[in-house]
Amino acid sequence: MQLPMLGLTHGKRSPVTCHLKCDSQCARPEPNASTEPTFAEVAGRQLTRRAMLVGGSALAAAAALPAVWPQQAAAHPKPGHPDHPGHGPLAFTPIDPVGAEVDLLTVPNGYQWTPILRWGDPLFANSPAFDPSRPNARAQQLQFGYNNDYLDILVDPRGRTGLLCCNHEYTNRNIMFPPTATAEQEAEVLKALMAAHGFSVVELERRATKQPWRYVRGGRRNRRFTANTPFRLTGPAAGSKLVTTAADPSGRTALGTFGNCSGGTTPWGTILSGEENFNGYFVADPAARGSKRYGLTNTPSVYGWEQVDPRFDATKPGYANEPHRFGYIVEIDPYDPSSTPRKHTAMGRFKHEGANIRVDNDGTVAAYMGDDERFDYLYKFVAKRKHRPGKSAEARRHNLQLLTEGDLYVARFSGTQRPDGANLGRGVWLPLVLDGRSQVPGMSVEEVLVFTREAADAVKATPMDRCEDVQPHPKSGKVYVACTNNTQRGTAGKPGADAANPRPTSTQPAGSTNKDGHVIEITEHRNRAGATTFSWNILLLCGDPTDEKVRTYFAGWDGPVAPISCPDNLAFDSVGNLWVATDGAPSTIEKADGLFKVPLEGRQRGHVQQFLAVPIDAETCGPVVHDTDDSVFVAVQHPGEDGSWAEQRSYFPDFVPAGHRPGKGAWRGPRPTVVQVTRQRRSR
Repeated sequence: MQLPMLGLTHGKRSPVTCHLKCDSQCARPEPNASTEPTFAEVAGRQLTRRAMLVGGSALAAAAALPAVWPQQAAAHPKPGHPDHPGHGPLAFTPIDPVGAEVDLLTVPNGYQWTPILRWGDPLFANSPAFDPSRPNARAQQLQFGYNNDYLDILVDPRGRTGLLCCNHEYTNRNIMFPPTATAEQEAEVLKALMAAHGFSVVELERRATKQPWRYVRGGRRNRRFTANTPFRLTGPAAGSKLVTTAADPSGRTALGTFGNCSGGTTPWGTILSGEENFNGYFVADPAARGSKRYGLTNTPSVYGWEQVDPRFDATKPGYANEPHRFGYIVEIDPYDPSSTPRKHTAMGRFKHEGANIRVDNDGTVAAYMGDDERFDYLYKFVAKRKHRPGKSAEARRHNLQLLTEGDLYVARFSGTQRPDGANLGRGVWLPLVLDGRSQVPGMSVEEVLVFTREAADAVKATPMDRCEDVQPHPKSGKVYVACTNNTQRGTAGKPGADAANPRPTSTQPAGSTNKDGHVIEITEHRNRAGATTFSWNILLLCGDPTDEKVRTYFAGWDGPVAPISCPDNLAFDSVGNLWVATDGAPSTIEKADGLFKVPLEGRQRGHVQQFLAVPIDAETCGPVVHDTDDSVFVAVQHPGEDGSWAEQRSYFPDFVPAGHRPGKGAWRGPRPTVVQVTRQRRSR
């Protein structure tokens, strides 16, 4: 395996992960070659008449918004005080940072962890037993997939049954399966890898609340979605000539989903999943429209699927548009096993990290989305129809159409940099599609939705430091944006630091870049989901606060914090604390990724505390915090990533060591796993 990122990664990031997850995109020039304009340039830019009215008034309103300063935190309160870190439904003593080479999952004292589902676990009555020594595509279609990212646990009303819903982002052939001797054997491996991608819905059960879950093999609602599952395209671009292929001249049915990163759960009970790094799965004509902007190349793909399925070679006649059918938000109904999953073109096409929904009191529905690429953008979709509350069949049918039609916006930030890192400013949502009409001169609605990055370039959106998870707070309505890092910010020929992407700065060494990331807190005008203006501030400027060379900021908290880097997935608990899962250690220390709690209110605001740490080479994904149920869930992705079939680096979660003779069917290598962390119960 060639590793273009070898020697270019920082911290504990593996070049293997870079290659398999995102086609080593950081080793090539960024797809966004545009530079960031000034705020005045955006205000004066000539748009269509409708966009000029909306965008111009929004910019004026943004300029009139009062500045919102971060709340300053006080010193550490005494134990027993409501602001003490141990207070709340899920009280815990924070763990210390764990070394990156430790092959353990570390949790606080008084807690225990158990796996719920591991790669290869049989899901159906007719599922074969897990046996990676004999790769089989049909078997993998009936088993739990690989490398979960987004995760949710949907608990049924009585609390003893539920559904586990998660995606399977990418695979690592080198540690999953043995070397093959023939082309036929390798073709079967490639098909098995296709089947290990996608999504799973699996029934759960438990003896009582606050007890560990176990999955139900053969559950009625169990389901697998793979790289070959039919998905229905919805929205204005469905059926357009931009998404038709020889195999699908109607342009309405796309096969499969892959590269799925984070996602969201809707108030109407469906699951959203973002198709992110789809470019690495295709061979494409670099001269074709959109290829360069989306990172598509004419070199052999990362996975080699073009060897077993011609649609992954977009240079062949009839398949040029196949890449245009990926890069969307996928919606899956976990409660209806017979339903057809959908891809919503109205929400735009880019490298979706995920989508998360906010519903206002008046029923307005907004979805917040990040494009996870260096110097790409933050987006918002506002549905045309209003949400209907209730569980009636009529309300459900109505709500299932909410994401098929609406307005699409991209964010533009302005602001002021402060020496302490408490940057703040204002912003505007610039319209790309409004009232069913394109707001980008020279682009049709269909073009805006298929080539969304080009449309956002045209309206001069703010290039960001890799927007990953974007989460609206369930109580306050504020929106939190995880900007994981950008090692090219401020380098030669690239956009420099700005208030919303503040590294590098004059207080850091020459040539330093944003290796640790940050979190932005957004307050929309009048706290309305449909607002077109907002104010914002920096919540976290991540890194190791003990390193004098790296400027950090933790919402004004002036006490010690856990070192945190590369914020990725976000979640909230029942009392409104933010939980942050990381994908990278601070650039100055070699520590394992983890899950961190960050209070947002009171004197503890900004006090980062580490809850768990994942095993060697692994990333923490998909946090779910059911604190009133004494439970936390995470997806442990790519443990032992840098190993090989012959020399595995991790034995998580079963920990069968090398040299030990495992029992029949046992596997001594790593298995990406969904883990539950629960309180230890005292025996009677």
